[in-house]
Amino acid sequence: MIPRGGDQLIESVKANSRIPVIQNDRGLCHLYVDAEADIEMALRILKNGKTQRPSVCNSLETLLVHEKVAKQFLLLAQKELESNKVLWWVCPQSLVLLGGPNERIMATTPSSFDREYLNLELNCRVVRNLEEALEHIQLHGSKHSESIVTQNENTARKFQDEVDAAVVYWNASTRFTDGVEFGLGGEIGISTQKLHVRGPVGLDALTTARWVVDGQGQIRP
Repeated sequence: MIPRGGDQLIESVKANSRIPVIQNDRGLCHLYVDAEADIEMALRILKNGKTQRPSVCNSLETLLVHEKVAKQFLLLAQKELESNKVLWWVCPQSLVLLGGPNERIMATTPSSFDREYLNLELNCRVVRNLEEALEHIQLHGSKHSESIVTQNENTARKFQDEVDAAVVYWNASTRFTDGVEFGLGGEIGISTQKLHVRGPVGLDALTTARWVVDGQGQIRP
């Protein structure tokens, strides 16, 4: 059983199905802009992830920015997304940096970071370090697709190793999470779970594949 639809449908199938279910959960995807990010690259990846096709599950919902580059990056990001009329939901520190509140920049609500908007709305939070970004993703992510922009390979590998998601990107847009883009042909869905097995279980049966993607600023046309 592979349910395709909203949260209510998926939860109903999980609760009532007597056969195995492959769950295609929400795509609450994050972009983390590190202190050592290429700013121009990060802006391209942010715009592609949020605006190229915002109604799909691999679009960005939350932007996390290291405090060392927050002031510079957020002002540029606001300008970059201005023509798309993106509505920002931001943390207190971001609110000050962006000069809000106003009609396009709003303070986050208790549920903001758990919402999959699927439109031109974007969460934003300033974080102190990589660890805080990882903690945020662990708490609010849906294990779909997560991306880091950084020039530091050690930081990128730590992010890729520790984020629990089906696809983890370094310097590339989350919009690539797609069966056709990955060369798998027609896509049934994007599973956000780790499948179980039946019968004798060896080491191979206790592992599941995920995608670790390195880029140099690629965006999806």
